[in-house]
Amino acid sequence: MVTVAVYNLKGGVGKTSAAVNLAFLAARDGYRTILWDLDPQGGATYLLRGRPKVKGGARALITRSGGLEQRMRGTEFDNLDLLPADRSYRAMDLVLDRASHSTRRLGDQLRPLAGRYDLVLLDCPPSASLVSQAALRAARLVLIPVIPATLSWRTLDQVTGLVKELKAPRPALLPFLSLVDRRRRLHRDVAEQLRARLPSLARAAIPISSAVEQMGPRRTPVHTFAAGTPAALAYQDLWAEVAEMALPGHGGVSEPRPPG
Repeated sequence: MVTVAVYNLKGGVGKTSAAVNLAFLAARDGYRTILWDLDPQGGATYLLRGRPKVKGGARALITRSGGLEQRMRGTEFDNLDLLPADRSYRAMDLVLDRASHSTRRLGDQLRPLAGRYDLVLLDCPPSASLVSQAALRAARLVLIPVIPATLSWRTLDQVTGLVKELKAPRPALLPFLSLVDRRRRLHRDVAEQLRARLPSLARAAIPISSAVEQMGPRRTPVHTFAAGTPAALAYQDLWAEVAEMALPGHGGVSEPRPPG
C-alpha cells in the first residue's frame, strides 16, 4: 500500500480538488483507494458526499488500534473509501503531542490496512503542524500544488524545507502547477520560471476552470460530469505521473497526453 500526501502550507491552491479527482481516477483504474480527509474544514468529505463526523474523533483515530478500519466510509464510487473529516481534527496536534512517536502515528495507524488497499491519499490541512509532519512522514510521495504566483512559489520552498527536516527515508516530491490562468502574463511568466528552475515539476498543469468550480455545487469529481474538459484531462495526466512515480509496475492507468 502506497501513501501519497497532497499538501501545501497555503490554502486556496487547489489541494482538495486535486486530492478528490486523483482518488477518483485511482479507483476508476482499479486501485483500492482511501481518501483520508485530514483537513478540519472537511472539503474532500463534502465533495464526496460524506458526513463530517468520526466516532470518537481525532483521539480514537490516533490512539486506538484498528481505529481507521472501523471508521471507514464507502462512497458511491467502486474502490474508493473515505476517512471523513471531523471538527475534532482542529485539536489533532494536541492528541499527537500526547502520543508516543507522534510523527509516526499516522503511518502506524495506516499499516494494518495494507492488505485491503493499494493507495492512500491524504488531503492535508494547510498548516505547519504535527499533523502535517506526521502526514509527510507517512507518505512515499508528496504532491505540492503551486499557483504560478510569488507567494505560492515561496511556500514550495517552505514545504521542501519541512521534508528535508524529516528523518530518512524521506518522501519524493512532485510539485505541480495549479489554478493556472494562461490569459494572465504573470501566470505565464512564473510558470516558465518554475519549469526552468524545477526539473521535478510535473508535466501536467491544472488550469483554472469553471468545471472544477462546479465540483462544489455538484459534490462529485469533475470526471463524472465534464470528462472532456481541459481540467479533467489535466487531472488525468497528473494521475498518470503520480502512478508512474508511486506505483511502479502499475497497469491500466491512462497514459498522459503528449505536451501541447
